[in-house]
Amino acid sequence: MARQGALRRGFGVVAVVVAVTAGTVTAASAAGGDGRHGATRAAMAELVRDEGLPGTIAGVREGDGGWSAAVGVADTTTGRARSARERFRIGSVTKTFTATVVLQLRAEGRLDLDDTVERWLPGVVPPDGTHSPVITVRQLLGHRSGLFSYDEDPLMIERLASPAFLAHRYDTYRPEDLVRIAVSHPRLFEPGEKVSYSNTNYILAGMIIEKVTGRPYGREIERRIVRPLGLSGTSLPGTAAGMPRPHALGYSTLFGGSTTPLETTELNPSWGGAAGEMISTTADLTRFYSALMRGKLLPRAEMAEMVPATGGPGLGIGTARLSCGVTLWGHDGGIHGSSTVALTTRDGRHVAAFHTNADWVVGERRLMEAEFCR
Repeated sequence: MARQGALRRGFGVVAVVVAVTAGTVTAASAAGGDGRHGATRAAMAELVRDEGLPGTIAGVREGDGGWSAAVGVADTTTGRARSARERFRIGSVTKTFTATVVLQLRAEGRLDLDDTVERWLPGVVPPDGTHSPVITVRQLLGHRSGLFSYDEDPLMIERLASPAFLAHRYDTYRPEDLVRIAVSHPRLFEPGEKVSYSNTNYILAGMIIEKVTGRPYGREIERRIVRPLGLSGTSLPGTAAGMPRPHALGYSTLFGGSTTPLETTELNPSWGGAAGEMISTTADLTRFYSALMRGKLLPRAEMAEMVPATGGPGLGIGTARLSCGVTLWGHDGGIHGSSTVALTTRDGRHVAAFHTNADWVVGERRLMEAEFCR
């Protein structure tokens, strides 16, 4: 679960498919025919082989061109190969979409980042008697609220990160239920004092979007981002457990709760909500992050809030500095049977998204290094 990394991970293409079995594909053979992206495909093959993963896919936008690739299998029983066109659960990458909508509302003068949670959601986050009751919208988006993450509650860990998940995978959680779980625990620190990743922050951000607009946050993401950008493979499933086709099967070790991988493709993602429920594709994610960084979704002032010029944590987005000195912006996300990372240069001209249909992957940084440190 989040304790083990579930939603805590904070950070025109031509499809080419290569099915591999662990130990049978070398970096050299995987690199053939991919031009500037040969090292990326090689790193994908190595990742699948070294970590015993079913498969991984990639999508890249660079300048006016694109590239995509798939390595490994979508179904370990049939051996069906992965496809770069597949849809998948993006987990915490959802947070960048949610933060973008909040910042659009700020640009429209409908809320301020220094507004308090209490102003928009009176009584939802009660004082805890120890820390300041004043939490701002800015602190939510920057993970500086001090609020306990609901998915670290012992009962939630039991339901999400143990074999009990199989009996609870279709459970529905309302946002207010998740917040109620979170505020039953003491605050971790004084608001604004430091950064501590908490999914509770983005559940509250989604609730504020609905309070300000009168529409659910998912509808606002669709209206403001998905439809204008033509993200045809992106959806907000709400409580729907199924996956739109095409998709791979997802395999999970329940974030440490199972010694063997379990097939967990179907699940009710309402426990992730505005912090992690979305479904997308590599092509859609690269289009989204490119548009965001090029100023097509937010005015300059709001972009400066999201992506501070000084670097460091942003609002709904984070940074990764690679060994070659390149700094990237983006987010990663994990949910049962699915691991995603989407990263972009600050100018939005080089964007990459990777997805693995498993949740025990740990070496994704090698993919970033291969793609951006050529």
